Amino acid sequence: MVKSKGFLSFVLLSLGASAGAQDTPFRFAGAPCVTPPPLHCPDKDCPSDRVINPGSVVEMKTRRTYFLDYPCDLKAGEKVTFVLNLHGGGSYGNWTRHYFPLIDYKDKYRLVVATPNAPTRAWSEADDEYLKNIVTFVYEQLGKENVRAFWLAGHSQGGQTSNRLLLTDFFREKLTGWVSLSGGRLGSKREDIRAQIPGPAPAAPTAGGSSGGPPRLVAYAENLPSYPFSHIYESGEHEFTAAGLPANSRWAEKLQCGKRERRPDVVDAKAGYVYDGSGTREPNKIWGLKPGPGTTQVYVYPKCEGGRFVADVVRMGKGHTEGLEPNVTEEIVKLMVSVPQ
Repeated sequence: MVKSKGFLSFVLLSLGASAGAQDTPFRFAGAPCVTPPPLHCPDKDCPSDRVINPGSVVEMKTRRTYFLDYPCDLKAGEKVTFVLNLHGGGSYGNWTRHYFPLIDYKDKYRLVVATPNAPTRAWSEADDEYLKNIVTFVYEQLGKENVRAFWLAGHSQGGQTSNRLLLTDFFREKLTGWVSLSGGRLGSKREDIRAQIPGPAPAAPTAGGSSGGPPRLVAYAENLPSYPFSHIYESGEHEFTAAGLPANSRWAEKLQCGKRERRPDVVDAKAGYVYDGSGTREPNKIWGLKPGPGTTQVYVYPKCEGGRFVADVVRMGKGHTEGLEPNVTEEIVKLMVSVPQ
């Protein structure tokens, strides 16, 4: 049967339109993507009004805002790693967005990163609906099948909150792993590994994280969850007690991991973006000083059940509030994306 020239033209146009649609970058509704990411801090001295910005993406049910960063060349149907990144007590979303600067690696490692804000500057159960709505929105927009991994990450009280959330059914059914940024090490009691921060607690929480007074924990990391997931504990060297990093991990034992391996040190010639510049606490090395270059020790318990892992990341010469340097941030990201689907 001979097709007409008009029919062939129609087919070619249809194929071209289909190819064009496939090449169109994916966009989250209400969350435009630009390069560089909006409100990105300079290498140092990030303006205070930028640090405290709550983001421009609106969570439509609570009408609260947040940041949503993703590759601007993301294609519909592409598989990604999704991270919910929680700030510490007294802090802000854009501060922790630069404390743990996943935004600098979203393109290379295909990350979608949601960074929310607590109006009270400390997380509680009152924020759970807002956080669940953000996660639900991302899953619905991407398609559940395209989220290859879901990680909770949190600094200080945000890490404790991640620990609390992962015990709930909503997060349990999705979780791949938890990155605790000085927010609790699974299987270890706080008093056994965390040094007491000197000086009186500030009258109000500071921009760097928890207030530093007597801890009022929202979850206890020594209580082991009943289901498996990967775990990364990152801490400054000066945050540990005199005993230092424990030589074992109860969580790694529960996951039947292999023997702990020390990976090559990570060396950073460049400082992190942020620190606690609020001036509400006398400078001390446990709480943290100004950011600077550094060397990081990385310990991994490999070959855990289901291809999971457990890791300890110790930033030498650092405390609680110096922002993570670029190379150690990338090392943590590499671990996060290494878990098989």
